[in-house]
Parts: sequence; C-alpha cells; structure tokens
Amino acid sequence: MKRATFTILFYLKRKKKEDDGHIPIYARVTVNGQRAEFSLNKSITKEEWSQQKGCVQGNTRPAKQMNAYLQLIRNKLYSYKVLLEQDGKDATAKALRNSYHGIDDNPRTILNIFAEHNDRCKSLINIDFAKGTWDRYDTCYRHIQRFMWFKYKKNDLSLSEISPIFIRDFEHYLKTERNCRHNTTTKYIKNFKKIIRIALTNGWLKVDPFANIKFRLEEVDLDFLNEEELNTIMLRHFPIARIQQVKDIYIFCCFTGLSFIDIKTLVYSEIELIENTYWIKKRRQKTKNMCHIPLLKPAVLLMNKYKEHPECQRKGTVLPVLSNQKMNAYLKEIADICGINKKLSTHTARHTFATTVTLANHISIEVVSKMLGHSSINMTKKYARVVDDLISRDMMKIQHIYNRVSVT
Repeated sequence: MKRATFTILFYLKRKKKEDDGHIPIYARVTVNGQRAEFSLNKSITKEEWSQQKGCVQGNTRPAKQMNAYLQLIRNKLYSYKVLLEQDGKDATAKALRNSYHGIDDNPRTILNIFAEHNDRCKSLINIDFAKGTWDRYDTCYRHIQRFMWFKYKKNDLSLSEISPIFIRDFEHYLKTERNCRHNTTTKYIKNFKKIIRIALTNGWLKVDPFANIKFRLEEVDLDFLNEEELNTIMLRHFPIARIQQVKDIYIFCCFTGLSFIDIKTLVYSEIELIENTYWIKKRRQKTKNMCHIPLLKPAVLLMNKYKEHPECQRKGTVLPVLSNQKMNAYLKEIADICGINKKLSTHTARHTFATTVTLANHISIEVVSKMLGHSSINMTKKYARVVDDLISRDMMKIQHIYNRVSVT
C-alpha cells in the first residue's frame, strides 16, 4: 500500500512584498502531492526569516512569539487532519485549509438533517414512535420545503442561513399561505425546533436561532357532548351501515375515553373479565402510560355487536375502525342529522367521557386521570369541563342551608 504524505511548510510570499519591506507569511499544506496555501495575516522582513527552517531567526521575544504562533497553527492543522479522518472524510490539502478557515466543504442543509431525522422516526414506528408522530414531522418537513421555495426560491438552505427572521417568516407563512391556526402553527414550529436542537447538539450549528423566541399554545375549549346530546346520538339509528358503524365506535369511545389510535389498535388480549366486569388494560400509544377502564354496559353491548365482523376477524381488533379522516367526516354528518351544533370529531368522545360520563357523575378527577392514562392530574384538568348540570347538583347540596337566611 502506498503511504500517504502530509507536510506543512511556512514561507514568505515574496511576490506580495509590502511597501515597507515586510513580506507576508504563508502556510502551505501538501497531502499526497496536492497543495493548498493560505495567508497567516502576518508579515516579517526577509532578514528575520530562516528559509531553511521555515521560521523566524533569533532568540528575541518577538521572534519566540512568532515561532510559537507558527507552531500553534501547525498543531491545529494536525488536529483538523485527525478530525476529518475520524469523520470518515478525506483529509485533502483543500479540506485542511477550509477547516482552518471554518469552511465546510459539504455544508449540512436543513432539509437533509430533517430527512435523516424523519427516516429514523419512520424506522422506529411502533417501537419508540407512533405513526402519527412521524406523520406530523413529515408534514412539517413538507411545509418547510414549500416555504423555502416560496420565500427564497431555493430547494434547500444551509444551517448558517437559519435565523430568527427565518422562523418568524415561517410562522407568518403557515398562518397566511397555509391557513394554519395559531396552535397548529406553534406545533409545527416546535417540530422544526427539534431539528435545530439536533444540529446544535452535533455542533453543526453554533448559534441557536430559537434562543430568544418563545411560543405558547392558546387555551382551546373543545366541544363535548352533554347528557342530552349523548342520548340523542345513542338512540338514533342510521339506515346506512357505514354511518351506523361510525356512530357505534364513537359511542364506544364516549364510554371508554380511548383516543382514535388506541381504539383502532384495541385487541381482545387487552380486555380482561374480572368479577363479572370487563376491563380494558391498555398502554396508550401517545404516552406509553397504562390505562385501566371498566366497561359500562353500552360499551360491552357494542363490543359484542362487532365480535363477528369480518374486518375484526381479519385484523383481530375489537372494533372495525375506519381512518380518522373518514370517521370525522361521518361524525360531521351525524351531528347535522341529530341537530347537534357542535364540531364532532373522534377526540370529542374523549372529552365527553372525561366530563359528561365521569366527572359530571362525581367520579373523582384522580380516577378519571388513571382511566385516561395521563401522566399527571394536571393533564386531566384540561378535560375537566365544568358543566352546568354539575354546578347545579353541587349547589343543591348547600341550598337548604341558606334557604332560611335573610338579608337586611
């Protein structure tokens, strides 16, 4: 095998002699016969320089300081050579010169890093990530891609071009061009922030463009069904089988509090019969927390109704759940037919379970939190809507105390 050669030479660039007689000092790096040179931004007279040794002559203090500086540069170049080789890159003369000047021969781009992250997420679906997590990052990637072309007419940008202005412009783009609401926009920007954190952690980016940028989600009061509305849907029969199927699955969620992905993946091995009561004991895909839910009669009836359904038999699931998009489309139609002026979605069933089915019937928030599979009770408080019926019931408890009190 032919041995690689590597030399560093310091010399005077005599062709660039200055008016005062000083000559600039240059460094020349040679790797396997290929050269690259650069100025050290230092100069010296011809008489002070030893061409044979490639350093300053004499033992004066300025001479020692200059030679120490040259040795420092030599050490740096050797270090850059080692780092390039450790990264699996070719330590060419040009690459060493660029490393010295802080120039990356192959600058990392934001979409390349984003794509690498998303590919890793995709390979870990159902291991470390739910498919919905990958979907969100994939959508964010495409938003960033479109924004770069919209704003800069470029297919990608280097990390050095990502600034606080880029982030603010991206936020504005999402809200105006893509018609995203504030919370949706904020979630996409948080997804993008993770990619920036990866670049910072790996040393690919020196300055954090998010350093002085703060984002907050707005409080959103999502819809849920009250007792009357829940009964209206429960008692309504739909002649179209597909709509009836969606209605049944929605009602099952209202009485179990399961999210869409958890109801879609629910299998019989996650249901236990304990002392004549069926229990769902399932680990949530989103938080990986266990939820323990005793099944009320409406849920048991619906479970038994679909036990012989062909799709349930084929997939081994408890219910034949459609895609989330189709479910939400049919739920909108169900709300219109039932005269319910609320935007129903698969997630409103989870809200309905937390409020109308449990909290409004005096189930403690601690128990509800356990059934929902929340990590802390603070998460459950977001679902704990104070309904008028619950206020009325609680006030009735103390009404008799003050009935005989008069005010003067």
